[in-house]
Amino acid sequence: MYSRNMTALLPLRPCVFFDRDGIVNRSPGPGYVERVEDFHLFPEFVEALRVAREKGYESVVVTNQKGVGKGVMTQATLDDIHAALVIQLAHFDLSLLDIVSCVAIEDHHPNRKPNPGMLLDAARKHHLDLARSWMIGDHERDVQAGRRAGCRTLFVGPPEKATTADHRVDAVADLPGFLRRHLPEISADAIGCV
Repeated sequence: MYSRNMTALLPLRPCVFFDRDGIVNRSPGPGYVERVEDFHLFPEFVEALRVAREKGYESVVVTNQKGVGKGVMTQATLDDIHAALVIQLAHFDLSLLDIVSCVAIEDHHPNRKPNPGMLLDAARKHHLDLARSWMIGDHERDVQAGRRAGCRTLFVGPPEKATTADHRVDAVADLPGFLRRHLPEISADAIGCV
């Protein structure tokens, strides 16, 4: 009997990849968010996520979390923080397709940004179209990961910070408006197949 891999027929969907600390939630500075109670969601991220959904994009958080690899916090605590994020977003009738973390401490690890492994893995797992996807972050390593994965890139940071991103805004507060103006709307018939 003839059979084929049916995943080849699944549609490729565009995605907005978001860095976590500094984009989704208030950055802890040079350290780590080590407790659920220290995780403070940006309302502007909530609005940016809503814009992405309205325009037809999936949304995935991709985050380096070396604190787990260094033993500063446990994987269970990281999981609890991300579970709290999911619950908070549900209060706004919003959700993420996935939250992908890299806890490796080695900079050469393929999943640790600026390497693109987390984006590539998410694309394979969820049938995402990287060429029509965006990576948004507040560090140049986020930009580099997005570029290496073939995404368009948006840097969030003050003008004095240099970046190779395709676009930039000064602060998270500017993110929803930028996405409303610049994120192309995806119609159902514009979704391609593998």
